[in-house]
Amino acid sequence: MNFIEFRETFYPLACFSIDQIYSAYPQFGRTNLTRWIRKGYIERLRQGYYTFPDYKSKRDFSLYFANRIYKPSYISLHTALSFYGIIPEGVSQITSITSLKTASFKNLFGDYSYKNVKEDLMFGYELKKMDENRSLMFATPEKALWDLLYLYPFYNSEKEMEELRLDEHYMREDLNVEMLISYNERFRSKALDRRTRLLQKVYDL
Repeated sequence: MNFIEFRETFYPLACFSIDQIYSAYPQFGRTNLTRWIRKGYIERLRQGYYTFPDYKSKRDFSLYFANRIYKPSYISLHTALSFYGIIPEGVSQITSITSLKTASFKNLFGDYSYKNVKEDLMFGYELKKMDENRSLMFATPEKALWDLLYLYPFYNSEKEMEELRLDEHYMREDLNVEMLISYNERFRSKALDRRTRLLQKVYDL
């Protein structure tokens, strides 16, 4: 197998799987992957998923790969909250929600963390356009915050809510509180209702 031909075939995909390789080249020798990874020609994102190292210099592809290497999933929680400016600090992990089991992966492009929810809670995300006519599955601000309250039940006191250090201007001026509350109707939980009310009290919503 000629690497130049291989690259021309798969480079436009950005992220490609071993199944896609065998679909295009049924006689492909897997030892090629081992050799090309060792030489730095391609990068393994997780078992069975690959890319090319020069995508490291392209904007947003670390996020794009989050959607691609573990499906279905959408970016949420701390990554989304930081993106919207709701939490002040940057985050080192790329955090996502999935209906698959909880998982994590580490590669050249970052640390990827996936939190499990029931399939009927896989909502509240939208497609965000990025370069090269691609898009990201990304939680809305309200769903990213709701996912946090749902998955991290220790935010159950005023002190814990305050330590989130959510941006008060964003919370009061931009957050759709009615939408956040409406999400609770899909998951009837007194504990979650209580955390939502506590959030409203602490941030004067």
